[in-house]
Amino acid sequence: MTETDGPATSTSRRLDAAVRAYVRQHPFATVVALGEGPGSAAFWRLDDGRLDWLAVEPPESAAVRRMLLPDGPRRRTLAHPVADPGWLEAVRAPERGVVVAARGLLMFLRPPEVRALFAACAERLPGGALVFDAVPRWCAGRGRTRTGVRAAPGAPPLRWGMNAADRPRVAGAHPNIVAVREVPPPGRGPLAGRLARWREHVPLLHTPARTVTEIRFGTRRPAPGSASGGARTGPGPGTRGAPADPERAAGRRSR
Repeated sequence: MTETDGPATSTSRRLDAAVRAYVRQHPFATVVALGEGPGSAAFWRLDDGRLDWLAVEPPESAAVRRMLLPDGPRRRTLAHPVADPGWLEAVRAPERGVVVAARGLLMFLRPPEVRALFAACAERLPGGALVFDAVPRWCAGRGRTRTGVRAAPGAPPLRWGMNAADRPRVAGAHPNIVAVREVPPPGRGPLAGRLARWREHVPLLHTPARTVTEIRFGTRRPAPGSASGGARTGPGPGTRGAPADPERAAGRRSR
């Protein structure tokens, strides 16, 4: 299911930068790599000598990963469906900080699964973060070869996409989501950001611009029965009280 996104690509560098920044603030944190694939080298790129690494892989690929990368004192593989938030039970010492990296994954999940993942992480990981990449909305429902997205053999079609304008809706998925921000490309000026946003709306392009987003969670779990309308994002109109509606981000073009 995981996209084969090499370490030299802009998307991978942005994901690495966001995880690295979180680990600098929480040097003993747990990094949860959702569906990163059997042979990923992300642990060695990001390891600070103190973090814990939990790779969550579907059972069929977890066995292969363990053969290639046997578990160590600070690196382990959990055989569990990546879309089922039950893997949260395996996170050790969440009070030290947890950053979840969903690399080339969410685009293959169904919209309700994406919404459930956001809410479960916000509920169970106070003070944590979730970093993910996404294709534009117009890609949802299309084959991966038609959009230029490379994926592992046998991967499902693209099911979920998100544009920059959808971030306020992501913020409304749970009251403990306190910030949603784009991770900008390294060393790029404002023109690159404007071009990327323009390409979100142009399905004729063969290689759609992919965004990288970081969600931050509050340091305390919300009280039971809290309304989900109080989540906050960065400055801008319409960021408070935005409805949780990742499903709307799938399969519709922006207007």
